[in-house]
Amino acid sequence: MKKIIFTDKAPAPIGPYNQAVLVGNTLYTSGQIALNPATMELVIEDIETETKQVMENMKAVLEAAGMTFENVVKTTIFIMNMNDFARINIVYGSYFDEKTAPARETVQVAGLPKGVNIEISVIAIK
Repeated sequence: MKKIIFTDKAPAPIGPYNQAVLVGNTLYTSGQIALNPATMELVIEDIETETKQVMENMKAVLEAAGMTFENVVKTTIFIMNMNDFARINIVYGSYFDEKTAPARETVQVAGLPKGVNIEISVIAIK
């Protein structure tokens, strides 16, 4: 049976989807972008600030499911510009222990919701 995960500490969905779905011990999150959950305004001053907001949003979703970044087994990162990868990676990496970091792919895309520069989704296991 699936359980819908929702927290007001992360942006409310802007379409027909949920922040995350828990099936058994596995959490599937929707992609997070750099929306401030309190104002629903974008936080896109620079790629580091944008990435930090995305990761903080993801942290809130994980916490709502009773998990942390230690539970994450797979991440998918969509970025507009592969030249931003090194700067994104520094912020992203600060949320994980390098020895137990999840599997990951990073893909450059042609466009993302609301014109953002980065979107991240994760799969986590309890």
